[in-house]
Amino acid sequence: MKILSLQTNIYWENPEMNFASISKLFSPYATADLIVLPEMFNTGFSMDSERIAEPNSGKSLEWLKQFAKSKGAVVIASLAILENNKYYNRLYSVYPNGGLEFYNKRHLFRMAGENKHYQSGSENITIQIKGFKIRPLICYDLRFPVWSRNKGNEEYDCLIYIANWPSARSLAWTSLLQARAIENQAYVLGINRVGVDGNEVEYSGDSRAFDFTGQRMDKFKTNEIQVQELEFNISKLKDFRKRFPAGMDSDEFKIY
Repeated sequence: MKILSLQTNIYWENPEMNFASISKLFSPYATADLIVLPEMFNTGFSMDSERIAEPNSGKSLEWLKQFAKSKGAVVIASLAILENNKYYNRLYSVYPNGGLEFYNKRHLFRMAGENKHYQSGSENITIQIKGFKIRPLICYDLRFPVWSRNKGNEEYDCLIYIANWPSARSLAWTSLLQARAIENQAYVLGINRVGVDGNEVEYSGDSRAFDFTGQRMDKFKTNEIQVQELEFNISKLKDFRKRFPAGMDSDEFKIY
């Protein structure tokens, strides 16, 4: 599976400038199986939900659909959504044919007041691309291993986190991404932003890709805008799980 992932600055609450910037950054790349953008790619991590949230038919989702079609790739990104008088930090998986699936962020970052401005989600999704089962999650979800757990190593093959994760806690970010790869015997991709947002919060990027043994695969650099090409191999993953089937001894649990 070929992946193009973007570590970039996000123009504060300015979708049009972010559309233009992303289009330019991806212009040298023809296509991929999957493209991954940071959390709230169109506005940055804003708590002004009443002003920035869009309906499901809004301009940002329409842009994602056109972008997915033009690149012939599934695109993963999140944005603020208004639905039934409630606000969500919603991750979309957008397909080249216009189809989509979505996940509402479950763990809302209370230290920034996200839990006061957005509704929490309650269900995970699993998407399939080129034989890979993929579980996409958002930022603060990373701190909660039960929500990310790959039961029996059968629910997914690749775990993706898109984020606006501040540089002050970058060690937690990189350490937990690697841990999730090892404990779940899965590829893990964490895509974070760089720059400074409208609340003067700094982001250093530190995006990462780890294989199922916890080995780093990417060449992302701190504080740099980059598009990174990655290749995940399903055969290597299945062979490793067959030789070292730790998932068969995992604990049973239920999330309420």
